[in-house]
Amino acid sequence: MSLLSVKDAKARILKGVKPLSGELVDLSQAPGRVLSKPVTAKRDQPAFACSAMDGYAVRAADVTSVPIDLEVIGESKAGGAFTGKVGTGQAVNIYTGAPVPRGADAIVIQEDTRLDAGTVTVLEAARPGKFVRPQAFDFRRGQTLIEPPRLLTPRDIGVAASANCARIPVRKRPVIALIGTGDELVLPGDRPRSDQIVSSNNASLASFIRHFGGEPMDLGIVPDRLGAIKRAIGKARDADIMVTIGGASVGKHDLVQQALTESGIKMNFWRIAMRPGKPLMFARRARQRIIGLPGNPVSALVCARIFLKPLIDALLGLAPEEPIIKARLGAPLAANDQRQDYLRARLARDANGHLTVTSFAHQDSSMQAIMANADALIIRPPFARAARKGAAVDVLPIDF
Repeated sequence: MSLLSVKDAKARILKGVKPLSGELVDLSQAPGRVLSKPVTAKRDQPAFACSAMDGYAVRAADVTSVPIDLEVIGESKAGGAFTGKVGTGQAVNIYTGAPVPRGADAIVIQEDTRLDAGTVTVLEAARPGKFVRPQAFDFRRGQTLIEPPRLLTPRDIGVAASANCARIPVRKRPVIALIGTGDELVLPGDRPRSDQIVSSNNASLASFIRHFGGEPMDLGIVPDRLGAIKRAIGKARDADIMVTIGGASVGKHDLVQQALTESGIKMNFWRIAMRPGKPLMFARRARQRIIGLPGNPVSALVCARIFLKPLIDALLGLAPEEPIIKARLGAPLAANDQRQDYLRARLARDANGHLTVTSFAHQDSSMQAIMANADALIIRPPFARAARKGAAVDVLPIDF
């Protein structure tokens, strides 16, 4: 049986995916969410002409020839506007951000004046508009400020807040059900028997899902019993994505495929030309997409990055792009076989400032300490020839 390529597997998983519907959330809940509709300003910013400096609001025509003495008739501060009008020979003491009074059209900064008993002496001339921020200097009411799709940043939240947008339209988070399988597994904190191991997959994948904008629905660890697996599959029915972990190989106790089939779910593919991650499964249940990840922890995380993240992106309306970069090998690599390799590696800069990448010597898919210390995956295509030190290779930086 021939193995499906990584490219073809990803294309099948993403085929026909449509973004989820939107919802309004409070501004405080919007950071890290994906914008679904444009954010438009509900007011001018600033809403009035204001001063950019501390000083005096004047008529520029009065200070074309200096020094000149002007009568100080009041004060304008932020939140406390001067309500009168500046006439010929007059000035208003003004502070940064305060409204410019009627009649004034320029600001003379504090350092260019001398105050004495209600009279200010202006020492420097000011042209019209000097140090005045006009109304709508930043943006106008009705102006589009942020376009979707966009992962909202603190900068976006700031401009939306200043535009008086208290609620923001965002995509709903994809709900992703996690089903871990295996009699050998116990949860962190439990006491494993001598023949059991502590499960890390549910915890790491739930964290992965949150990191990339999804909402995990952790259904825990299910024993290797056909009925138990089928019941968990039923509980996950309403999730946007269902992810099974383990039980996808060909062993006597690998029952996930059978449980899916007996639940009326038709397999799309099983096994791909990838290392780590050969026993990857994919199926559909109505709108729900189902990914069966390998049980080895590194395989599960690498496959999640290659296949689950683009699916989450597509449901959020983001383009499922891979930030592939080029780097020079810090050590030689042997020739590859028919499976596309994703080698855990470290990035660095050499003495000349060139980006280099060096594969870890051990690549066993159970070794999580190496995964935790890696910051990149070297991508080796099928049947790649041996590569010498210094050769350019494709690298996927680890972003989780």
